[in-house]
Amino acid sequence: MASEISYDGAAPGSQPPGSWDLSTGGGRNSGANVDESLDAFALGRRIRHLRKAASLTLEELSERVGTVPSQLSLIENGRREPKISVLSKIASALGTTMDDLLSTAPANRRAELEIELEKYQRGPLYSSLGLPSVKISPRTSMDVLEALVGLQRELERRLEEQAATPEEARRANVELRKEMRSCNNYYPAIEAEARKVLDAVGAGTGPLSTNHVADIAGHFGFALKFVPNLPHSTRSVTDLKNQTIFLTQSRNAEHDHRSVVLQALGHYVLGHQTPKDYSDFLRQRVYTNYFAAALLMPETAAVGLIKEAKSEKEISIDDLRDAFAVSYESAAHRFTNLATEHFGITTHFQKVHESGIIHKVYENDGVNFPADHTGAIEGQTVCRYWTSRVVFDVADRFRSYNQFTDTKVGTYWCTARVEGHSSGLYSLSVGVPFEHVKWFRGRDTKERSQSRCPDPSCCRQPPRDLARDWAGQAWPATRANAHLLAAMPTGAFPGVDQTEVYEFLRAQKQRG
Repeated sequence: MASEISYDGAAPGSQPPGSWDLSTGGGRNSGANVDESLDAFALGRRIRHLRKAASLTLEELSERVGTVPSQLSLIENGRREPKISVLSKIASALGTTMDDLLSTAPANRRAELEIELEKYQRGPLYSSLGLPSVKISPRTSMDVLEALVGLQRELERRLEEQAATPEEARRANVELRKEMRSCNNYYPAIEAEARKVLDAVGAGTGPLSTNHVADIAGHFGFALKFVPNLPHSTRSVTDLKNQTIFLTQSRNAEHDHRSVVLQALGHYVLGHQTPKDYSDFLRQRVYTNYFAAALLMPETAAVGLIKEAKSEKEISIDDLRDAFAVSYESAAHRFTNLATEHFGITTHFQKVHESGIIHKVYENDGVNFPADHTGAIEGQTVCRYWTSRVVFDVADRFRSYNQFTDTKVGTYWCTARVEGHSSGLYSLSVGVPFEHVKWFRGRDTKERSQSRCPDPSCCRQPPRDLARDWAGQAWPATRANAHLLAAMPTGAFPGVDQTEVYEFLRAQKQRG
C-alpha cells in the first residue's frame, strides 16, 4: 500500500471514480461498497425522465427500440441492466446522445430524491432495521420523498456520531500505525509529488524559505492571506472557491507558517475529499504532514546529509533540524521516513507529555511500547525509566539528552529533547536498537537505565519502603481531566465548527 497510494480514492490501476464500465451492464464504478444495481436504478430514472420529456409512452418507446413494454419497464425501474445495443437505440429514440443518457447528474430534484431513497433502502443500514421497503412510484408525493430521505440522512448522521467514540479513534490510529510500519513510514508516491513541486519552483537543496512557500502556493493558483480572526479550532482555512489560504497573524503561533501552508496545499495536491470517517481524517492528516515534511526537508538533500553523517558516525537529529530550519519534532519525524528505507536503520519516535502520557508514536524496531487491549499506544503512560521520561528531570535543556535503556525486548539507545507548548512540556525522542547506535552522535553517553515494564513492579507500583510508610495515609485531591468524559469531536473535520468556518469565509468575501 505504501508504494501505491491513490489520492483520488481509487485503487492503483483501477478506473478513476466516476468512470463508466458498460461491460458490467452500464454500472457506474464508484467503489466496491456501492451496490451496482443502484447505478442501473439511476440510469432507469434518467431514461424515464427523458421519455416523459419527449411525451412518449412506454409502448411508443418500446416500439421504436424494438422491445416489449414490460422489458422497458424493468429497465426504467432499475431491475434490468440494458445491453449497450439497447442503450444506443433508446438514446436514438429519445433524440439524445449516449453521453447524455449516461450522465451522472439527476434529471431533477424528484429523480435525485428517488435515487437517494433507493440507495438507502438497498443499503446495510436500512436492512438492519427490519423495515419494509417503500415502493417508489410516480404517485409518491414530493413531501413523502423529502421526509423519508431526510429521516434516513439524520439516522445515518446520528449513527456515525455514535461510532466516533474514543475507542473507535484508537482503533483507527492502530490501523494507521500498522500501515506506517508495513512501509517503514516511507511513502514514495508522496515523495514523488513533493519532488515535482520543488522542481516546478526551483527549490530543493537548502532550507525552504517563506518566498519558496509563497511560490508553491502561487504555482497551484492559491493566494495567502493573514487574518487576526481565524476560527479558534483551526490552523488555517482554505477557500477552494476563491483559491485563498487564510492564516493567523498571532505572534504566539505554535506552528511554523511554512508547514501550515504546505499542509493545507497537501490536501489539494493529494486530491483529498471530505473525510468519510475518523480513520479517513487521520490518514489524510498523516499524508499531508508527510507531504509538508518532504518539501521542507527534500528527500535527496536530507538523505545526502544523513549519509555523510553516517559515514562519520555522527548522525544527529539536531543537525537535520538545523540544516533545514525546522522544528526538532519535524526533523525527528522526517528521520523515521528515511532511516529504514535508505539506511536499513530501524527506529522509534515518541512525543510524551510531562505527565508521562504518550501523545504520538511510531516504531518498526520492536520496542515494547505500552498498549491497551485494542493495540492503542497513544494515551498510555510510558515507563518512568525510559529516556522520554527521564529527560524531564535533566537540568541541561540546551543539548539533547542521550541514554541507553535495557528493556525486556533488548537494549535501546535514545536521544531526546524537551519543548514547551501551550498545553505543557513535551519530550521528543528518537531511539534505535543497540545494533544501530554505532552510527549516532551521543553513543558514548554514560547514562543507562533499566526498564522491567510491563511488569507492574517496575514503575506502576510504589517502592516497598514508600508503600510501607504511606499506604492508607495519603489522600490526593485528583485533578479532574474533563477530556476523559468528553465525547469524540463530531463532524467531517473533528472539533471544527463548520458554521464558524463558513461565517468566517463569508465575512472575508464581504470585506473584499
